Amino acid sequence: MAKVEAREAASAGRPRFTAVLERRRSRYRVVIGSILLLLSAVGGLSQQQGGATTKDVGEASLLSLPPRSWIVDASANELKALHHTDSYFRYRTHTISDKGDVVRDVVESKDGTVARLIMRDGKPLTDEQDKAERQRLNDMIASPSAFFRHIRNSESDRKMADKLVPLMADSAMFTYTPGQPQSGKNKGALEIVIDYKPNPKFNPPNTEAEALTGLEGRVWIDAKSHYLVRMEGTISRGVNFGWGMLAHIYPGGKLELNQTDAGGNRWIFTHFSMRLSVRALMLKTVNVHTESTGSDFQAIGPMSYQDAIRMMLDTPLPNR
Repeated sequence: MAKVEAREAASAGRPRFTAVLERRRSRYRVVIGSILLLLSAVGGLSQQQGGATTKDVGEASLLSLPPRSWIVDASANELKALHHTDSYFRYRTHTISDKGDVVRDVVESKDGTVARLIMRDGKPLTDEQDKAERQRLNDMIASPSAFFRHIRNSESDRKMADKLVPLMADSAMFTYTPGQPQSGKNKGALEIVIDYKPNPKFNPPNTEAEALTGLEGRVWIDAKSHYLVRMEGTISRGVNFGWGMLAHIYPGGKLELNQTDAGGNRWIFTHFSMRLSVRALMLKTVNVHTESTGSDFQAIGPMSYQDAIRMMLDTPLPNR
């Protein structure tokens, strides 16, 4: 996989995992070449670790457990959210990157997530742009094989996430943050605050896992639901892929993620920010900056991807 991504990076002029990071919200949890996976999974995740979990004690003893126990619970919830087989939402994403400023209408269907571009650079689409977008979506309805090829690509990313999550318990070390400063982003609910940093004894078993070696920061976990509320991360040391031959992430990069309960204990991102400097294949260094927000969450019933597209196409564009 890493070699394929490297070849694509050479032709595109940037590492493929940065392109993955800039995909629309429909692929947010599918994370994420290795970096965003590290964000959403909070580093140090494991479902195989033994011992007590945070569900075994009362609130008075929440900080008496090893901080890693909270990470175990949060990771299990993140994996549930990754697959969300019994929960479907419609929402908007607003993404600003070097590719532009775009707003999309996103619908989760039984078959996979679909999205419609509805605004560009702060303005509704022109008639010509809207016609092209409608044609793209109608072509997708008419060609299920093309749609499911797209879904198979997403499944590939999802399988990588499932593969990397169990490694994370060994990739980081965790400590409770002194004073437990609350994020202020969880509607007043109590949060457990944990600092993390790379584990110097972690030996990545594969190229993808090398992404887990350079990030440190802080996480906020909802004390009641055990879901991740907020994550802050800094690339504290350079990260090499394939001994630096495939790609190199420079120190100083910043990542930030906020999530909220959108309803029914389904946690979805509300803000994601990434600033990275990356060199691909020992060639040009690229500065990557992405800001993405999610909003207007609406729980919907299960439907086919065709019906999801029709629902989006039946919705008038903003200001029209």
